[in-house]
Amino acid sequence: MPGTERVEITGPYGDRYDEILTPQAIDLIAALHAELGPRRAELLAARRRRQAELSGGAMLDFLPETQSIRDDPSWRVASPAPGLVDRRVEITGPTDKKMTINALNSGAKVWLADFEDANTPLWDNMITGQLNLKDALDRTIDYASDEGKEYALRPADELATIVVRPRGWHLDEKHILIDGKRASGSLVDFGLYMAACAQRQLETGKGPYFYLAKNESHLEARLWNDAFNLAQDALGIPRGTIRATVLIETIPAAFEMEEILYELRDHSAGLNAGRWDYLFSVIKKFRTRGREFVLPERNSVTMTAPFMRAYTELLVKTCHQRGAHAMGGMAAFIPSRRDAEVNAKAMAKVREDKTRESQDGFDGSWVAHPDLVPLCQEVFDGVLGTNPNQLGKLREDVSVTAEDLLAVSKTPGVITEAGLRNDISVALQYLANWLGGNGAVAIFNLMEDAATAEISRSQVWQWIHNDVRLDDDTLVTRDLVEGLIDDELSKIRALTGDGFDAERYGQAVALFTEVALADDFADFLTIPAYERMP
Repeated sequence: MPGTERVEITGPYGDRYDEILTPQAIDLIAALHAELGPRRAELLAARRRRQAELSGGAMLDFLPETQSIRDDPSWRVASPAPGLVDRRVEITGPTDKKMTINALNSGAKVWLADFEDANTPLWDNMITGQLNLKDALDRTIDYASDEGKEYALRPADELATIVVRPRGWHLDEKHILIDGKRASGSLVDFGLYMAACAQRQLETGKGPYFYLAKNESHLEARLWNDAFNLAQDALGIPRGTIRATVLIETIPAAFEMEEILYELRDHSAGLNAGRWDYLFSVIKKFRTRGREFVLPERNSVTMTAPFMRAYTELLVKTCHQRGAHAMGGMAAFIPSRRDAEVNAKAMAKVREDKTRESQDGFDGSWVAHPDLVPLCQEVFDGVLGTNPNQLGKLREDVSVTAEDLLAVSKTPGVITEAGLRNDISVALQYLANWLGGNGAVAIFNLMEDAATAEISRSQVWQWIHNDVRLDDDTLVTRDLVEGLIDDELSKIRALTGDGFDAERYGQAVALFTEVALADDFADFLTIPAYERMP
């Protein structure tokens, strides 16, 4: 595989990989690492220090050292960029060929082309995903299913705007070594897309746009902003061309929303309420703090829980006061063609969720399936009409305190054996698929990704380590969970039949045991999972 003196590419070479792993792309990745690699390491160390402080009894609060930024009413983010003015419906999904075509054709305004939670970071997935985006911009992409159904792009003016989500700062790319060390997955995904597709995006009248995942502080946003400037300068693109929407999907970031917008203000396209990872972050950050921070079972925690209402309302207010888009959370329901009753109930819940978001002032929201695009658009059309967004809705009525954001104990709901079993089953099924190369998995009529698997395994860990009892007074122990793993695996085997992959499910059980039952809590399940794949 081609490389340079500093950069070694150890992954196998596939068809057309040279179109992505170009000398320009390799040089850009090397330059990004030379300038930003040490700061990335420092910021990841800062995360570990903060976790130790929280585990030791510290509490999160708004930062006194950035009070002047929050108090200054004069600054605004950049005006919305072409293709990001109207974002009333956004669809998410990985970058395989079929999803690329379907997402762009879906009728959504934006497609989040995902190299992160809905993607498994197999080397082939990472490079062919970039190729699919390049081909989509060149309009040379097509796909034929095994059944003979053919997929092709609609006219350019009917396609969604591509917004790429690179991997988070914590993830490495083990197939690219820089000075003998693994490259940052974030900088690899960003650099490859910029080199291959930035100019192509500009030629469509839009630009290179990104969603930024798993950020925990404004200093991490500053690191991204510096990466943007470095890449724009290297490629001869004017500064401010890149635009980025930051997912507020960690609870530390909820206390730094204004500062995050400020750091990215020349490149900012707003904030998104990443609800599933946010729940995971709450559990992770306060996992040893007793019952005050123990959530009910996953499926009973809704967006109307007081701490979730505080988070989303503060996000809308913060964004609109600074001229930034506020994007709502995921509708993960997968419509079924077999069960009309299940569909009707789920669609009613999706409508209720999107109605609340639209009335709260969000400028748009996410769906995981093309069949949900019309419903989401209908709801937001009802509020927006012909207006492209709700930036004028300033939500000056909202006042959120640190105590409001941390009011986890006020969350209604219970913890049942059925809820515990659901966590185990979802995690096992997802991990088995993830290890096989599929990062977006339909389970029990929901599109599951790494974030929901993280909630499932972290809840189990927290319940065991905080002496939680189920609603029938059964104590959640390691022995109990091990027995339920066997039960749920038997159910999966029976439902799957001849397609059951015993080896892969054996790996899934081992991985789930490692991240849910071990004494030490793994920060992200995707890190040990990545070591289990080629």
